[in-house]
Formats: sequence, C-alpha cells, structure tokens
Amino acid sequence: MRNKFFTTLLFLSLVLNVSVWAETGASPQTNTLAQSETDAGHGEHGTGNGHQETASTHGEAGDDLPLWSVIPFVLILLSIALLPLISHTTEHWWENNNNKLLLSLALGGVSFGILMAHSWGGKIFHTMVFDYIPFIILLASLFYISGGIVLKGDIEATPVNNTIFLVVGTFLASFIGTTGASMLLIRPLLKTNSERKHVVHTVIFFIFLVSNIGGSLTPLGDPPLFLGYLQGVPFVWTFKLFPEMILASGILLVIYFIWDTIMHGKETKKDIRYDHSHRQPLGLEGQVNLLWLLGVILSVAFLNQNYIPAIEKYPFLGFIREAVLIGLIALSKVTSDPKLREKNKFTLGPIQEVAYLFIGIFLTMIPALLLLEHHGKELGITERWQFFWVTGGFSGVLDNAPTYLTFLSLAKGLLGFSNVTQILADPVGEELLKAISVGAVFMGALTYIGNAPNFMVKSVAEENKVKMPSFGGYVLYSFLLLIPTFLLLTWVFFL
Repeated sequence: MRNKFFTTLLFLSLVLNVSVWAETGASPQTNTLAQSETDAGHGEHGTGNGHQETASTHGEAGDDLPLWSVIPFVLILLSIALLPLISHTTEHWWENNNNKLLLSLALGGVSFGILMAHSWGGKIFHTMVFDYIPFIILLASLFYISGGIVLKGDIEATPVNNTIFLVVGTFLASFIGTTGASMLLIRPLLKTNSERKHVVHTVIFFIFLVSNIGGSLTPLGDPPLFLGYLQGVPFVWTFKLFPEMILASGILLVIYFIWDTIMHGKETKKDIRYDHSHRQPLGLEGQVNLLWLLGVILSVAFLNQNYIPAIEKYPFLGFIREAVLIGLIALSKVTSDPKLREKNKFTLGPIQEVAYLFIGIFLTMIPALLLLEHHGKELGITERWQFFWVTGGFSGVLDNAPTYLTFLSLAKGLLGFSNVTQILADPVGEELLKAISVGAVFMGALTYIGNAPNFMVKSVAEENKVKMPSFGGYVLYSFLLLIPTFLLLTWVFFL
C-alpha cells in the first residue's frame, strides 16, 4: 500500500508538470486567467502558489451558473452522510476507498461537464492544479511525517490526563497546523484510552479543539488565516483572536472534563484497574521526524510569493514548495525505522480516503463557490454577527479557505476598500475581519468535511476500532455543543 501511496504522489507530480506546460503554452483563455488572478494561495487547502482567483477574475471568463448546478455537491454530501447508514450492503460498499473514488469521479465529472458547458474551464484548471494538488501533497507530508513520531508510554486515561492532551493539542495546532497537531496526537490519545470503552466523545472534542479551534492564533494554524497572511494581514495580527479562542476552547474543555468524568465513572472496575496497572512513562521516538515536520512548516511559511516575488509573475514557481514537501516525505521514509509506523498502527487508508473524496468535493463545490462569489452581496450581509455566522456556515460545508476570501472581498466592497491594509486601518473593518476569521476557522468543526483533519482523525479513530458517529450523528454532536458556544461568542464579541 505504501508503494501505491508514493506512486500516487509521483502521478500528481506528473500531472503538475503537464498542467504547468498547459498553463504556459496552452489556450489564450488559460494564460489570460493566470495573469489576471490575484495572489493569495492556500495554507492547508491549497498552499499559496500565487494563484488564487476572485469573483472579479471571472467577470468575462464564463457564464453565470444555474442554481441547479450545485446538485452534484449536494449529492456528494448526502452520499457521505447516508451511504454508511442505508443498509449493511451500502455500508460495506462505502468502506472500500476505491468505491469512494468511483463516486467522487462520477459526481465530479457531472460538475466538470456543467462548468465546461458554461465556459469555466479555467476555473477547473485553477482548482485542481493550484488548489487540490498542493492541498493533498501538504496533507500527505504532515500525515506521513507525523506517523513516524511515536509518543511511547501509556499514561492513565483519567479525565485530567485526557483534558491535558486536549489543552496541549489546542495550543500546538496554531504552530504546526491543525493537520500536523491532529496527526501527531490522535494516535497517542487513542492508545492512552485503549483500555476504556467510552472513547467516542474524546475523539469528537479532539476534532472540535485540535483540528479546528486551536488553529486560530497564527497563519500557520489554519488555511483561511494563511490566506489572510498572503493577502497582507501581518503575521502577529491573528494573536488578536486569542480572546475568542480562549473563550470557545475554555467552554468546550470544561464541558469535556465534566462529560469525561461521567463516562469514566461508567467504565468497569476491571478496565480501570487494567488501565492503572499498565501505566508506562512517556517517551518519544522518531525525533528526526520533528526536523522534517519543521521543514514542512518553514516551507509553507516562506516558499511563497511574499518571499519569492517571481512567483507572482510565474505562478508555477510556487510548486517549488510542493517539490520540497515530497522531498521531506522521502527523507522521513529513508531516515525513520519502519517499526515506528508499525507501533503507531500507521496505514495510508486515511490519507487515501481524503484524497479520493476531495477530488469530488473540490470539483463539485466550484459551482457553489462561484454562485456565492457572484451573488454574495444579495445576501444582505452588513453586520459583524452576520459575517461570523454566514462565513462559518459556508465553511462548515465548503472549503473554508475560498469562503474566507469570498467574504473578505464582500467586506472590502461593503466598506469601499481595495486592500487588506485599509481594512486593518479601519476599526469597523478590523472587527469584520475578526468575525470572518473566527467564523471560517471555528465553524470548520461543524461537519466532517469542514476541515480536512476532521475526516483524517475520524479515519484514524475507526482504524483503531473506535466506532465514530455517522456524518449526521457527528453534526448532531456539533450542533448540540458548538452552536450554543458560538451563540455566546456572538453575544460577547460580535454584536
């Protein structure tokens, strides 16, 4: 399976080379598009190749899309939500990642046809080359490298220790990204709780805190904030989101501690004694992978047009970063003892599942995003709380990075500004940017597909025999726990 993974990366690299050739020597429409696009790039959902599109880019690039063009996107969401539940047959069929790929390509192909019929070929090119490929390569690098780091030992799975795990992960996410922190800590957390029967709630709170809310303090934490950094938001500005982050995470941590205390009391005495008697001191193996993980972080932070100005003129140069990331994966493979990943029960299934599903998600969400870009002003969004909720609501089901950019553009248009510097210099504008940033980052936790680490954590947990809730079941958890938290945030910060 590992060989298949590296073959896939090689295939993506070949596609990238062909795509770069197509961009530099293909149709006039594509070349015009590449020259006119605004530079923004992506953090984890596309990584800043100086090639992010805005609504204005498409003024004459394609026809307005009909509302029904979002049907494939709705169908892929329904498939993720319902196929595991309809029957034993559909559940078994859905467990095979190859079947996920078939469905993803089928629905993505329908969106492809719709977009081509409305002259949006350039948008497809941009999304798959400059968003999807960097997105998967970055996730793969974080996933594979962190899989070679073993937090050995087994502490007692008490409510206090579990809460400490979540606190550490929440703050770590801002500095090594939500994907990096999630993949680094989810396996040790699952191992710590392996003696317990009631574990699902711990994984759900992990997704809330480590895979989403925790990534709000630096541009490295979550894709939307990295986009803001590339648009001109100062690196340290995101520290201003600390009050929102500490309130939301504090509320959820208190709820978790109470919940886990109750669930710990439901464990059998035999399991509690077994957990207590099998304690082992913590230690770390595979430390060399920390160096490669640092390399990933530095690559994302510095291999972009802010530090390589030529990328703005020649966007394909931005793929230097993806080449470095693939090199770091290879270094991790060469320098790590294979037994380390065996200890982590590491498989490529989770990243394979994300790669296959997000082919369809990236393609089918294009019509939804285009409709949002073109008709966003018709939503009548003018207040901070509206920006918070609408940005967050769309981020829960769409890619939160382009959603962030769309509503940032909407805020600039509302205030009559042309750049982020003007937004930050205006008190009202800065408050709108806070609302957009918090909505995009925090509400990625609302569904499994709101942020890529959500799905990866779910897959790793299921590989470790934790029966995670269905798509709809998870949404029920998130609505019961997150919506009241977000309502309080609205009352405190955005009214």
